[in-house]
Amino acid sequence: MVLIYTTFPTKEDCVNVCKRLLEERKIACFNIFQIQSGYWWQGRIVEDQEWAAILKTDKFKEDEVFEVLKKSHPYTTPAIISIEAKNVDRDYLSWLIGTISNQQS
Repeated sequence: MVLIYTTFPTKEDCVNVCKRLLEERKIACFNIFQIQSGYWWQGRIVEDQEWAAILKTDKFKEDEVFEVLKKSHPYTTPAIISIEAKNVDRDYLSWLIGTISNQQS
């Protein structure tokens, strides 16, 4: 299992991209939440309200998720970060793999 973390400027952008990934079965699940961000951008510190997404998929779909995010992301330089899950409940992992391989829903 792989978790992919990214952020968006608006809830609408976040939901639209996440739903697309879900509908295409590139991910089995997503979680979104509003965050307060601070970062360096173009030589100055910026503070913004953003929307974060955690996308749940497997190692085989990881590159496809990255590709969709890079092509459809509104940011010039989006944070797209993959984190491999060290330990996952077997039943949940089975559901995740079955969902993205279209074996169950």
